[in-house]
Amino acid sequence: MLSKKNHIEIDSLDTKILTILAKDAKLSYAEIGKMLYVSPGTVHVRVKKLTEANLIKAVRAELNYAALGFDITAFLGIYLEKSNMYESVKSELKKIPEVIDAHYTTGNYSIFAKIICRDTEHLRDILAKKLQAIKGIQRTETFISLEETLSRPLYLAEI
Repeated sequence: MLSKKNHIEIDSLDTKILTILAKDAKLSYAEIGKMLYVSPGTVHVRVKKLTEANLIKAVRAELNYAALGFDITAFLGIYLEKSNMYESVKSELKKIPEVIDAHYTTGNYSIFAKIICRDTEHLRDILAKKLQAIKGIQRTETFISLEETLSRPLYLAEI
């Protein structure tokens, strides 16, 4: 299989490694090697190649925000004054730690963002004091999540 953006060849072993890491990035190279019947060194070399090709962007912990006192997950539809203001708005959104995900989109909103807050008062502060203060944001529409139904990575191979 050819990675379109990075123009590197990846084979079934690479896709299996990617799938295993997507399911559980805490596994050691030795554990992954045992699962795939290859040496830990082979896994290490493959992971290094996949990382250098930017097919692995990051390995991070998935936090339980509610257990850490962040009980509100909200989605924001952001309307821009002008589409050419996207880059400057994007830069400002990156400065707000509670904005954990943002996408430049087609449709009603220019940007669709996900934010995590402690409570509704914290959400109100983020909206009023941080987001609405960003030059280029015309208005926002807020959707509070009642429950996360599904959150998973895309698995590239059957393991």
